[in-house]
Amino acid sequence: MKLYAFNKPFDVVCQFRPHGADRVLADFIKHKSVHAAGRLDKDSEGLLLLTDDGVLQHRITQPEQKMPKGYWVQVEGEPDEKVLAQLRTGVNLKDGMTRPAEVKLIAMPPVWERTPPIRQRKTVPTSWLDITITEGRNRQVRRMTAAIGHPTLRLIRYRIGSWYLNNLQPGELEERKIPQGVQAEIKAQVTSRDRRRK
Repeated sequence: MKLYAFNKPFDVVCQFRPHGADRVLADFIKHKSVHAAGRLDKDSEGLLLLTDDGVLQHRITQPEQKMPKGYWVQVEGEPDEKVLAQLRTGVNLKDGMTRPAEVKLIAMPPVWERTPPIRQRKTVPTSWLDITITEGRNRQVRRMTAAIGHPTLRLIRYRIGSWYLNNLQPGELEERKIPQGVQAEIKAQVTSRDRRRK
């Protein structure tokens, strides 16, 4: 059972098979047996977990696990506490209310320069938010910040559960430890499944 952390660069499609002229995971990751546990949009960056174990992949990605995912989000404008409170209590999107998010205004995090840089209007300031959610709807964070009037300009995932991006640079892959408790749960699930099949 292996688990890897990958810092997905901007403008990379989160799949291994070819996708037109786009860069894909196979351009960076040569391990044949791993699969992504979750996804990041082409225009998002940061932490992507990959594993060779289907049960672990399922555990990381399933919504019922409510695994927290943390993002550094650069938004247009300067949201005040009243606006941020909307994210903390839940935002009504087209597919329903979001769960409450953990949100705080932060200084610019220690991130790399993006290529190409964001499109920024000189007359409009930007801010950085630290947002943690426990859902995984399509483009959820971007839709949430748009709903409060502060569109996302740059989105970097730095955390999934107990795993963090740490010092990984764009395009880098690193093997990560699987907590013993998680390994024990997975072994128990596999044993139970095998018994039912007999």
